[in-house]
Order: sequence, then structure tokens, then C-alpha cells
Amino acid sequence: MTTVTTSKGIGLRSERGPVLAAIMLCTGLVALDSTIIATAVPSVVSDLGGFSQFPWLFSIYLLTQAVTVPLYGKFADIFGRKPVMFFGIAVFLLGSVLCGIAWSMPALIAFRALQGIGAGAVQPMSITMVGDMYSVEERARVQGYVASVWGVSAVIGPTIGGLFSEYLSWRWIFFINLPLGAVAAWMLARRFKEQVTRSTHKIDYLGAVLLTAGSSLIILGLLEGGVAWGWGSAPSLLIFAAGLVMVAAFLLVERRAVEPILPLWVFRHRVLIGGNLVGLSVGALMIGLTSYIPTFTEGVLGTGALVAGFALAALTIGWPLAATFSGRLYMRIGFRDTALIGSGVVLAGVVMCALLGRQAQVWEVAAACFVVGAGLGLASSPTMVAIQSVVGWERRGVVTATNMFCRSIGSAVGAAVLGAISNATLSDRFAHPPAALAGKLPNSVDATSLVLGAQGPAAQSAMASFVRRALYDASHHVFLALLVVAVLSVGAFLLMPRRTEELTFD
Repeated sequence: MTTVTTSKGIGLRSERGPVLAAIMLCTGLVALDSTIIATAVPSVVSDLGGFSQFPWLFSIYLLTQAVTVPLYGKFADIFGRKPVMFFGIAVFLLGSVLCGIAWSMPALIAFRALQGIGAGAVQPMSITMVGDMYSVEERARVQGYVASVWGVSAVIGPTIGGLFSEYLSWRWIFFINLPLGAVAAWMLARRFKEQVTRSTHKIDYLGAVLLTAGSSLIILGLLEGGVAWGWGSAPSLLIFAAGLVMVAAFLLVERRAVEPILPLWVFRHRVLIGGNLVGLSVGALMIGLTSYIPTFTEGVLGTGALVAGFALAALTIGWPLAATFSGRLYMRIGFRDTALIGSGVVLAGVVMCALLGRQAQVWEVAAACFVVGAGLGLASSPTMVAIQSVVGWERRGVVTATNMFCRSIGSAVGAAVLGAISNATLSDRFAHPPAALAGKLPNSVDATSLVLGAQGPAAQSAMASFVRRALYDASHHVFLALLVVAVLSVGAFLLMPRRTEELTFD
């Protein structure tokens, strides 16, 4: 079978600015659609119905995005970055149009899955294209810019979703993607240059099917375990068992495949192993902070959503600033030592989060987020540059996509574990209320709605004070769990060798 492969294609220096802008715009669209629908859920449900199904609007998008990332990484090394990126943008925009005209909740869920399939191409291609265009010295700074887009989107996404829902229609959440996506595609088509070489390849279709199906089942089990069904229930056990069987079959297939979709050598070299473990920890840290910092700020400290967003925004300020500085630092002391310094800063920031008290000030929360963001900028960006630097161009797509896949798995596992910790803490507190409140609290963690968004006397009642204490305990336990993740990430960095050289392959 004759296919197309690409050789290294780096645009002229004058072309890089517009291409980077287009990459950041594409990344922004993908990131926004992860969060923008959050505040639009009431409008969507009132229009389409299906309140019990709306969590799937988030889960299905994350699921299809995560499981397709490794496939796109391999295809990028075969067909080139540009066609894979254009395919992802096209599928994402098609999914956006269909979401905007959805007539029922099941239809909207199906179209969100299609959006996720497109987003799975845009995310790794953005980082891979940066690796192609920029030198080792420049990559950390530029990847810091791209990474900051995710943090900014986590803050402004719900706000934009709320504005559209209130003043226009929730459907505009999806329609707005069309002009922005078209502009990004036009800029890439004009400015991103790539050389193409013809060669013969054999695509590993069986491996692709097994990887997609197996990882889909495992991520599905992690996302819905303890929510849609109990962790020890028959559906949960069957889903995990089937997923593990398919992953085991995938590993056997990859050992014999001529051109494996996810070659096993990415898990045999210290730089790549360390980098992928770091990806897991970064995914867990990011999902934990973006999920529970707003909950702590609003539910415990009693601020509004806007103030909570500003506190979290400090994370996105520290990341690109530190990433810019890390580019100079790792050229002097090396990738691993720079990343180790960053992991120490992350650890300090998470300790600051764990030490936040019930009477903490918002600026203290913001300071902790800034420190964590600065640490991630010093740690994450050099790690990505390191794993891209130890392989040639023809393998850069695979190693980048594998790292992004590990980050997605880290987010899925983190969301499940941290959610379980939070819910267990809240359930325990609500099961043992003070005598004066016995029988007055709801029998589930839905009691948190008594303080989240509450105004006036209701926010100052004895019941609200008790719920606020319970939320503090839950958030504190989550921050302690993140502290464990931060400590483990230091160990992941220590796995990486002090010096990195391009790997050789038989």
C-alpha cells in the first residue's frame, strides 16, 4: 500500500508568528469546548430535556478526545502534521454545527463525541508543530504560551457559556467555533509549509481498533465509576475487565506489527518513561486544581464565580512566565535539573493549597495557584522539549501524542479518585450532622448547593455554615491527595537521566 510520509518542514522565521497564532486559536477552541458548556447546562436541559444524561456532555468529549490522540500522533508521522491538523479542525467544526442544531439530548451527546474526535487531532498536532518550527532553546517559551491557553479557557469558558445562554442562545456556544476555526485553518493553509515524500507504509488497523476500544472502556469506567454505577458493581467490573483484555491484546499485536500504531519503545527509554509519568501527574494536578479551587473559593470562602475565576487565573499567569524563563535555564543546567526545580516549586505550591484555612483570603489562594503554575511552567515545558529532542522528526508525533495521552489518562484517573475522596468526605460529614441539624440536611452531596451560589440570609444560616465546613474538609482532603501526586512527580523526574541524547533504533 502506498501512502505519504513527511520530512521535517520548518517554515521561515517570518511565517512562524501567524502559524503560532493559528495554533493557539485552534487550541483555544478545543479547550473552551471542554468547559464552556458548564454554565449552559440549565438552558440546554430546559430546551432538550434529559437532565439525568447531561454529565455525558462532558464525559463523551473527554473520552473520544483522549482515545484518539495516540492514533493521530502516528498518522502525523506517516501523512504529515498539516493534513492531520486540517482533518481535526474539519471534524471539530462539523461536530460544532451538529451540536448547534441538536434536537435532543442523545443527539447532542453523539455530536459532542464527534467534536471530541476532532479535538483529539488538534491537541497533539499543536504541540508537535511547535516542536517542528521552533528550536530547542525556544520551545519551552512557546509551549508555555500554548499551555496557558488551556488555563485561560478554564477560567473564561464558563463565563462565555453563561453570557451566550442568558443573552443569545446556548446554541451559539457551538456556532461561534465556525468563524474562529475557519480563520485558523486559513492561516495554517497559507503559512505552514511542509515537505512531503512518498513512501510505502502498512497501517496497523488492528492495533488502532484494540487501543481505541480498550482505552475507551477503561476511561469510561474511570469517568463514570462511583457516579453512574458503583465501583464494585457488575457493570464497573465488566467494563474494566473488557478494557484490560483489549489492552493486553493490543500489546501482543504491537509486538508483532511492522509499523505499530503506538510502538512499545516509547515505554522502554528513561527519558520517555519519566516524561510520560510526568504527564500523568500533570493531568491529575490540573484537573484537581481547576475543579476544586473554584469550589473552595466559592463554597468555603463565599466569593462569587468571577472572583474564583480570577484566583484560578493566577495559575495561567505563572505557567507561561516560568516556561519562558525555563528555556534559558535548561540550556545551562539541562532538562532534568530544570524540571526538578520546577517540581519542587509545584510541591511548594500544593503545600500552600493544603495549608489554606477556612478564613483564608482570596489572594492567598491566588498566590498558591501562581506558585503551582510557575512550577508547572518550569517542569512541564522542559519535559516536553526533552522527549521531543531525543527522537527524530519521524517519531516526534508519536512521542508527543503518547505524552498527551498520558496526561489525559492522568486527568481521567485524577477526576475519578479526587471525586471519590471529595464525595466520601462530604457523605461522612452529612451523615453525622450536629444535633440541631439532624434530619434537615439532604441525604446526598447535593447539599453543597446550599452555599454554592447562595445569597442573603440563606448563605449565613447554621445549615450553610455546617455545609461550608464540610466543603472545607473535602477540599482539604483533595489538596492532600494532590500533595501525594506532587511528591510522586518528583520521583518521575528522577527517572530521567541528567543528560539527554537522541535515541538510536535498530
